[in-house]
Amino acid sequence: MVYYPCYKNLDAYIDVDRLVALDGFMTDRLSQRVAKAADRAFYTGPFLLDAQAPTLPGSQMVYLSRSREPDNYYDLDQTNLWEPTPDAAEFAPLMAIIATLPFAATGRMIIMYDGSGRAVSAHRDHDSAELCHEFIWFRTNLRKPFYMLDPETGERCTVGSHAAWFDTVNQFHGADASGGLSFSIRVDGVFSDEFRRNIPFPPTGRAAAPAIWAQADAAVATS
Repeated sequence: MVYYPCYKNLDAYIDVDRLVALDGFMTDRLSQRVAKAADRAFYTGPFLLDAQAPTLPGSQMVYLSRSREPDNYYDLDQTNLWEPTPDAAEFAPLMAIIATLPFAATGRMIIMYDGSGRAVSAHRDHDSAELCHEFIWFRTNLRKPFYMLDPETGERCTVGSHAAWFDTVNQFHGADASGGLSFSIRVDGVFSDEFRRNIPFPPTGRAAAPAIWAQADAAVATS
């Protein structure tokens, strides 16, 4: 049985010090973009915890890569479709960190940000239990109050790490208001073979893989 809410802390697999050192750069660049208000609005998708909650909560996105095909959430990991955008050059120091992440190849790469730090409605990314997107969600600071939520119990789990991977199907996720600039980065793709050997992929219900991994770690920690 898999327990929710949870996430897999990936700080051990990234250079956290290097990431944190980039915080001033990211804050400056994104503050400039807030003033321009020219980036695409972040859309939660239709799978909301509260059907009345906004699907456009006010945050925006910087695409560091773009697919050659029309938008399709199920193609995030189709690495052959994705290529860098001009914005990737603007965020070259971030791209240098992304190049060190445990991917064999990358697909979609985005920065999600909000100059006002508004709440992000609790949502699931999709409803396919057999689709497990291989991604790393990360941030240069801990100011974004990001959480996972069990839809059955209402229990919440706030992410305390700089980097995480989580089940986006069997639990909801969102963010509370922070009152100031908040941002995070998500990179989708195909994990490296070495990294994948750590992951207990289930034979069915593959979307639960990050939750199973997190639960296995918790069991080891308490044994």
